[in-house]
Amino acid sequence: MARIKPQALLLQSKKKKAPTRISAVTIILCSLITILIVFFLYSTYRNWSLRSTIHHTESYSSSYEVNSKIPDLPGYAILNTSKGSIMVELFKDGSFEVVDKFTKLCKKGRFKGMRFRHVIKHYVIQAGDADNPGAAGDWTLKGKNYSQLDTSLKHEAFMLGTSKTKNNEKGFELFITTAPIPDLTEKLIVFGRVIKGEDVVQEIEEVDTDEYYQPKSRIEITDVTLQWEL
Repeated sequence: MARIKPQALLLQSKKKKAPTRISAVTIILCSLITILIVFFLYSTYRNWSLRSTIHHTESYSSSYEVNSKIPDLPGYAILNTSKGSIMVELFKDGSFEVVDKFTKLCKKGRFKGMRFRHVIKHYVIQAGDADNPGAAGDWTLKGKNYSQLDTSLKHEAFMLGTSKTKNNEKGFELFITTAPIPDLTEKLIVFGRVIKGEDVVQEIEEVDTDEYYQPKSRIEITDVTLQWEL
């Protein structure tokens, strides 16, 4: 084999290609792609940040609006009667609207001097303004079947309710059950229960009444005291 002279090797090395140079178009395209990626990432971050801020603001505003509209209702009411005091726990969560209306009427002094108009033993005592002798006709238990008694809490004795058909300001009546009532939800909106003063309820229940279930002696609510805590 012929031996390559050093001068030839030097010439061959000079003939080797230099590194390929990147064209200006490629540089521009890469720069544009990089700028687009950075812009996209920035836009995404800004959009996410803006949505998070708006959501937080809306949540705060909504919470503030709801809290500003919901009144701070009392949890208890004391019915002071001519026979003694009856403390009632109010169902402000389950019967919010009725408790709200009851509270407003109490603050107006609506129940001061309100008479117990009808007393039906082993059923209900009712305080209201109606003085119609036949008003308690639908409240008798004739023909009722006790074997179908619903054991729901709202059908127990010593529950406080108002008539479903008369619960406006002028016709807001108060009923306290003295026994479990099978058809209670058909007649009343229950919004509380007696937690103290059951003996007073029973004493009112035992008063003498006429043929229309009206007490022969006057029994009334002297006033109502509202309490937020026991």
